[in-house]
Amino acid sequence: MLSIEEYQRRIKRVLVSEEEIREAIAKVAKEIDASYDGRPILLVSILNGAFVFMADLCRAITVPCEIGFMCAKSYYNNTMSSGTVTITMDLEQDLKKYHVIIVEDIVDTGRTLVEVIKILKSREPLSLCVITLLDKPSRRETDFEADIALFTVPNCFVVGYGLDCAEYYRNLPYVAEYSED
Repeated sequence: MLSIEEYQRRIKRVLVSEEEIREAIAKVAKEIDASYDGRPILLVSILNGAFVFMADLCRAITVPCEIGFMCAKSYYNNTMSSGTVTITMDLEQDLKKYHVIIVEDIVDTGRTLVEVIKILKSREPLSLCVITLLDKPSRRETDFEADIALFTVPNCFVVGYGLDCAEYYRNLPYVAEYSED
């Protein structure tokens, strides 16, 4: 258990403010509204990190949409990816009926999304795209780019707005650089 002093000390700097996040979500929601009006949309949140982004994006979208959740893990209480992606919770919806929008918190190495996309494409959705809150292209180990990335972040470990370190910091309303020191 972290003390409040230790918790706050590990936040090195704010990278993306609460206001910047709110403005970017409003903008991408308008793009979704314009592109998908009258089409069956399924927003798929990759848990646990994307739940905050998904909630705010879902509320900003005005066209009808449904939501679903998958859990894909690769970090396991560490600041470095294990390299192994495990799907621990899967969707229940028949994707053949939907335009699927994967809502992700961060694209880092790209391995997790490559695996998730492979699984979802095999289920033959009407279309599939990826919207990520954060993109960290300097860490990419796969040939993957999100269709929409709201922010690009430097090669540092980030927390806040759903992203965690050992389950802490998800509740921050902004994205910050985490310091292990």
